[in-house]
Amino acid sequence: MGLLDNLKAGLGPARDKVSGLAQRHEDRIQHGLDRAARTVDARTKGKYSDRIQSGTGKAKSAVDRFTHRNEPGPGAGGTTTPPAGPPPAS
Repeated sequence: MGLLDNLKAGLGPARDKVSGLAQRHEDRIQHGLDRAARTVDARTKGKYSDRIQSGTGKAKSAVDRFTHRNEPGPGAGGTTTPPAGPPPAS
Protein backbone atom coordinates (compact mmCIF):
# COMPACT_ATOMS: atom_id res chain seq x y z
CA MET A 1 0.00 0.00 0.00
CA GLY A 2 1.18 3.44 -0.80
CA LEU A 3 1.12 6.50 1.35
CA LEU A 4 -2.03 7.81 -0.33
CA ASP A 5 -3.88 4.54 0.33
CA ASN A 6 -2.87 4.68 4.00
CA LEU A 7 -4.12 8.26 4.27
CA LYS A 8 -7.43 7.37 2.64
CA ALA A 9 -7.90 4.41 4.97
CA GLY A 10 -7.12 6.54 8.01
CA LEU A 11 -9.45 9.36 7.00
CA GLY A 12 -12.44 7.10 6.28
CA PRO A 13 -13.81 7.10 9.85
CA ALA A 14 -13.34 10.87 10.15
CA ARG A 15 -15.20 11.42 6.89
CA ASP A 16 -18.10 9.30 8.13
CA LYS A 17 -18.26 11.22 11.40
CA VAL A 18 -18.21 14.61 9.66
CA SER A 19 -20.85 13.40 7.21
CA GLY A 20 -23.09 12.37 10.10
CA LEU A 21 -22.68 15.74 11.79
CA ALA A 22 -23.39 17.54 8.53
CA GLN A 23 -26.55 15.46 8.03
CA ARG A 24 -27.82 16.41 11.48
CA HIS A 25 -27.03 20.10 11.07
CA GLU A 26 -27.65 20.59 7.36
CA ASP A 27 -30.25 23.32 7.89
CA ARG A 28 -27.90 25.28 10.15
CA ILE A 29 -25.08 24.97 7.61
CA GLN A 30 -27.32 26.21 4.80
CA HIS A 31 -28.50 29.11 6.98
CA GLY A 32 -24.88 29.99 7.80
CA LEU A 33 -23.92 30.02 4.14
CA ASP A 34 -26.83 32.33 3.34
CA ARG A 35 -25.98 34.63 6.22
CA ALA A 36 -22.29 34.80 5.24
CA ALA A 37 -23.24 35.54 1.63
CA ARG A 38 -25.55 38.37 2.69
CA THR A 39 -22.88 39.84 4.96
CA VAL A 40 -20.17 39.74 2.31
CA ASP A 41 -22.54 41.16 -0.29
CA ALA A 42 -23.47 44.02 2.02
CA ARG A 43 -19.83 44.77 2.88
CA THR A 44 -18.84 44.86 -0.80
CA LYS A 45 -21.93 46.96 -1.59
CA GLY A 46 -23.15 44.47 -4.19
CA LYS A 47 -20.04 44.76 -6.33
CA TYR A 48 -19.51 40.97 -6.40
CA SER A 49 -23.11 39.78 -6.06
CA ASP A 50 -22.97 37.39 -9.01
CA ARG A 51 -19.76 35.77 -7.78
CA ILE A 52 -21.06 35.52 -4.23
CA GLN A 53 -24.28 33.84 -5.40
CA SER A 54 -22.31 31.45 -7.61
CA GLY A 55 -19.96 30.52 -4.79
CA THR A 56 -22.80 30.09 -2.33
CA GLY A 57 -24.65 27.83 -4.76
CA LYS A 58 -21.56 25.69 -5.27
CA ALA A 59 -20.98 25.45 -1.52
CA LYS A 60 -24.61 24.45 -0.92
CA SER A 61 -24.48 21.75 -3.59
CA ALA A 62 -21.21 20.43 -2.13
CA VAL A 63 -22.81 20.24 1.33
CA ASP A 64 -25.83 18.52 -0.20
CA ARG A 65 -23.65 15.94 -1.96
CA PHE A 66 -21.63 15.37 1.20
CA THR A 67 -24.63 14.91 3.47
CA HIS A 68 -26.52 12.62 1.11
CA ARG A 69 -23.66 10.47 -0.13
CA ASN A 70 -24.93 7.32 1.61
CA GLU A 71 -28.35 7.50 -0.04
CA PRO A 72 -29.00 5.44 -3.15
CA GLY A 73 -29.49 7.23 -6.42
CA PRO A 74 -27.50 9.13 -8.99
CA GLY A 75 -24.65 11.20 -7.62
CA ALA A 76 -24.90 9.65 -4.17
CA GLY A 77 -21.22 8.80 -4.10
CA GLY A 78 -21.73 5.09 -4.63
CA THR A 79 -19.57 2.93 -6.79
CA THR A 80 -20.53 2.58 -10.38
CA THR A 81 -19.04 0.57 -13.15
CA PRO A 82 -16.87 2.61 -15.48
CA PRO A 83 -18.02 2.98 -19.07
CA ALA A 84 -16.68 0.42 -21.47
CA GLY A 85 -13.65 1.41 -23.50
CA PRO A 86 -13.51 1.47 -27.26
CA PRO A 87 -13.80 -1.88 -29.03
CA PRO A 88 -10.50 -3.57 -29.85
CA ALA A 89 -9.13 -2.89 -33.30
CA SER A 90 -8.85 -5.94 -35.53
